[in-house]
Amino acid sequence: MYLYDFIVLNKELLKPIYGLLVGIICGIIVLRTDKLFHLSLHQGIRYFRNAFFFYGIAFIIRYLSGALTFYEYINPDYNFIINIIFEFFLIMAGFFLIYSLIWKKLESPKENNRSSLFNIRILVFYILTLIIVILDYIWDVYYFLFASQIILFFFATIISYKNFSEDVKKHTFPKFYFIAMFLSFIVWILNALAGLFFEWSNIVLINIYSINVLIFLIFLYGVVKVTNFNG
Repeated sequence: MYLYDFIVLNKELLKPIYGLLVGIICGIIVLRTDKLFHLSLHQGIRYFRNAFFFYGIAFIIRYLSGALTFYEYINPDYNFIINIIFEFFLIMAGFFLIYSLIWKKLESPKENNRSSLFNIRILVFYILTLIIVILDYIWDVYYFLFASQIILFFFATIISYKNFSEDVKKHTFPKFYFIAMFLSFIVWILNALAGLFFEWSNIVLINIYSINVLIFLIFLYGVVKVTNFNG
């Protein structure tokens, strides 16, 4: 109980630690999935890797901004710039994550994109992301971010559950993917509720941060398990 109270009272101090922890987890996921992609040349793994590359950038930015603001190296008035950049990478990561589930329906098996970060289909995600970020900035809200991610992870949860249900006997679709997607859907709903009804209460935010760390640890566990199995 005392530990929980300490965490709540020192939320601003723990923000950089939270960002750094998630950034490190994402870095490990990127390195392991990049190795697996080069062994298998599986495009889904390629886009999955990209998702955590963008998540990693987003949370390292959050870590740096939190640390520099806490130690008063940067003016808090300029945090809106950091928030815009953070939101951009966060949304793009979500798009890459769902694209890793649906790429087979959109790409030809013989298609060989030289870049998975910059091609015609991914350009659509960049444009959508910019629109969402600009709308949030103009109205000084996060409503468009929350709405986009709730919708995105709603469909990602359905798709991953469907894939897991169909492949359950073959064990070809990892169940950690579905669990992490479902928790991500829940945490984005909690994020929206925290902003709309709880005025970013410290207690609510700490619980959201805890679930977020759990989600990234689930992804890490799944990736380590898969990559160890594949040598």
